Amino acid sequence: MDFTHYQQYFQSILNAEHPSPPYNDPAYINYTKLNWSRQQRWIKVGELNEDLQVLITSIKIRQQWIVITEPWCGDAAHIVPFIYKLSQLNPLIHLDIQLRDKEPHLIEDYLSGQSKSIPKFIIRNEAGADLMVWGPRPAESQVLFDRLKEQGVDFEEFKTQLQQWYNLDKGKSLQEELLDQIKTIV
Repeated sequence: MDFTHYQQYFQSILNAEHPSPPYNDPAYINYTKLNWSRQQRWIKVGELNEDLQVLITSIKIRQQWIVITEPWCGDAAHIVPFIYKLSQLNPLIHLDIQLRDKEPHLIEDYLSGQSKSIPKFIIRNEAGADLMVWGPRPAESQVLFDRLKEQGVDFEEFKTQLQQWYNLDKGKSLQEELLDQIKTIV
């Protein structure tokens, strides 16, 4: 689906009188509401890295950008808006949002070890060959994630610390990593 349809799907979950699983769990729906707000904030105020903008606008061949995500994903709320904004810089880029938990289960081809961690960002050429795979989060936040997991921090504190990291980082680490990787394929 394109980003507009993803936004509509996101809203349909939030507006559903009887949401389907996992959104029928109040914790999931509340977290999804927070993710909607975060996503909308980054769409409005997220600043793009100038070098990355120049690189994206210089792309001369069609690319398919795929993001595997779900509205409940906290990391995605801070990452997908930047990928969307970048994709809008060049008409040769087609952005496709794939849901992790719905057919065709593309995530099975992009596991993080044994995990279906999201978001995953894939860039393919016109022939459909993968040029780049990134995700599920910037390296620095992955270090924080791993440390918190190792320490057995409770889930609420876990989420809070990751969200604070994203708020302070403002998409800079993501974009620096994408700049480094996209340079190698352009």
